[in-house]
Amino acid sequence: MDDFLGGPVRQSSAAYRLVLYRSDRADHVRAAGHDGAYRFLLPLHGEMLVHRDGGWARLCPGTGGLLSPAAPLRVVQHRPARALVMTIPAHEVDGRLHPACPHTTDLDLSAGLGRVVADMVRAVGDEPLTEPQFDAACDRITELLCLLVAGEERPPTGHLAEVEAVVRRHVREHATDPNLTGAAMAQDLGWSLRQIQLALQRAGTTPRDLIREERLRLVRDRLRDPRDRHVTITDLAHATGFSSASALSHAFRQRFGQTPRDLRNHAASR
Repeated sequence: MDDFLGGPVRQSSAAYRLVLYRSDRADHVRAAGHDGAYRFLLPLHGEMLVHRDGGWARLCPGTGGLLSPAAPLRVVQHRPARALVMTIPAHEVDGRLHPACPHTTDLDLSAGLGRVVADMVRAVGDEPLTEPQFDAACDRITELLCLLVAGEERPPTGHLAEVEAVVRRHVREHATDPNLTGAAMAQDLGWSLRQIQLALQRAGTTPRDLIREERLRLVRDRLRDPRDRHVTITDLAHATGFSSASALSHAFRQRFGQTPRDLRNHAASR
């Protein structure tokens, strides 16, 4: 991240990086090029102006911004400023938001879910973590950050919100069932398939996508676990609801940008 808000690296891994940006100069300008990653800006002190798409956004403590890799941007400061800058792989954001989110520079980090996200980022920056611990923390931060961007920090009301919460819990508990489908969930839960589809549509997903996402995250966790290194990719596919190793590998590469074997080898090498 030397080309954008460079500073001391607090934590880093092959996927994520957390940098402390610090400058005592006024009228400081930094330009960012396209490198395929999102940046989450968490101002700690001072004020930063983000120029994107012909407009300006003002960031200060209590606010934050998720900047997409879609186009170059400029960050200008008129007074000394400090900020934590978290680099997030594009597929981690694009896989959660539908469609891929544009840059968002008006996030409220002073209360609610925004405050939780900000506290987690600061805690990760202050505590020495192993790489697996750092990746796991960043995965959770990214998940909550995407919920914040999507506006889901406001507790939804009504029957569809109840359906969505129950469906998500059901998918987590039954993700390894190869027969899990939207229709099967509807039958098990006593709702119509249309009700489930409408509830998940509010969150920008579908029963099929939700099931696949939960299975892929389960696979990723097991690939990182040394206790499961003896489990073949084929057995892992069948154990997590995929029809074959090739089906798992194809879906996994689409979601995470690498094959299950590549991730396992990378985890083992570290």
